[in-house]
Amino acid sequence: MIIKNASVYTEDERFIQKDIYIENDRFVDCEEKVRDKTVIDGEGCYAIPGLTDIHFHGCVGHDFCDGTREAIDAMAAYEASVGVTNIVPATMTLGEDTLLQICQTAKAYAEEGPKEKKARLCGINMEGPFVAPSKKGAQNGAYIRKPDVEMFDRLNAASGHMVKLIAIAPEEDGAMEFIENRHDQVVMSLAHTATDYDTAIRAFEKGASHVTHLYNAMNPYTHRAPGLVGAAADTQKVEVELICDGVHIHPASVRTTFKIFGDDRIILISDSMMATGLEDGDYSLGGQAVKVVGNLATLADGTIAGSATNLMDCLRTAVLKMGIPLESAVKCAAVNSAKSVGIYDQYGSITPLKKANVVLLKKEDLALRQVILEGQLL
Repeated sequence: MIIKNASVYTEDERFIQKDIYIENDRFVDCEEKVRDKTVIDGEGCYAIPGLTDIHFHGCVGHDFCDGTREAIDAMAAYEASVGVTNIVPATMTLGEDTLLQICQTAKAYAEEGPKEKKARLCGINMEGPFVAPSKKGAQNGAYIRKPDVEMFDRLNAASGHMVKLIAIAPEEDGAMEFIENRHDQVVMSLAHTATDYDTAIRAFEKGASHVTHLYNAMNPYTHRAPGLVGAAADTQKVEVELICDGVHIHPASVRTTFKIFGDDRIILISDSMMATGLEDGDYSLGGQAVKVVGNLATLADGTIAGSATNLMDCLRTAVLKMGIPLESAVKCAAVNSAKSVGIYDQYGSITPLKKANVVLLKKEDLALRQVILEGQLL
């Protein structure tokens, strides 16, 4: 396959007019290596790498916590259809038996190998149960646990060591020891926490390097109490997740975050729940009832419960409604995300020898024109 006339996003974070060559499921560096000379005309389009969503819970009526292969399969099909070609779905704060089933199911699904026309399952984001009760947000408080290394080890082993990130509140008993002892196995993400600045700094010194959905489920940044936001800003190794659905964070705050952290340290996520891709109505998240109206998903008490927006729509919102440069948004949704979960050697850029995941977006409105998934036209 050859893609001609598109503006292609390159590894040096700019768009240039060039051809893309694909042989089997990989990008190659010249036309001579392409046996099937099928040409796709990308005139009037941007060509970007397939996106990687490292934090979402569900879509099209399914939730990762359903713990079934059918749920993962349906989610992977939908995500691929919108240009999200790699997925790292998130658990919720649930009992160990339920989490064990979810991990075992994910392992079995991954061992089956890649599915045609579906996003690739690249890991698990374990959001809970090691969070702070005071900042549980939409997590179920009945299942919150103190950080427990042995419990994590059991779950990670059951998943085939697929857990890529784990959420942890650093102020909870045992959290610092947990971070220090397991940060070389999994990305430690500070999350659902009432931590102050000094405690967060200590957690980063122990090995934490990530912040889950910045601003949400944590104390706000103030000039005398900068909290987790200020500690993350001060620690260069730390990456932060950002939900740009137009609900979770004000556009001005998104722009300010890019000025503070730069596009090297921001990862766009969707945090989507099962209503994504469906109409308004009544749904659930982590066993709790959720009402969805437009982009807003809430529990009965009004707490925001994830988003109803996929990552590609979050990218569009960031660019078209929040003033984030397209080059930066693509970097944060495709490049940084792939790097954060250790798959950038295979995904995240349009580079020879990498898997051929590429999305064509119309230049005028970033509408989806075409998805090529591992060399196959969707």
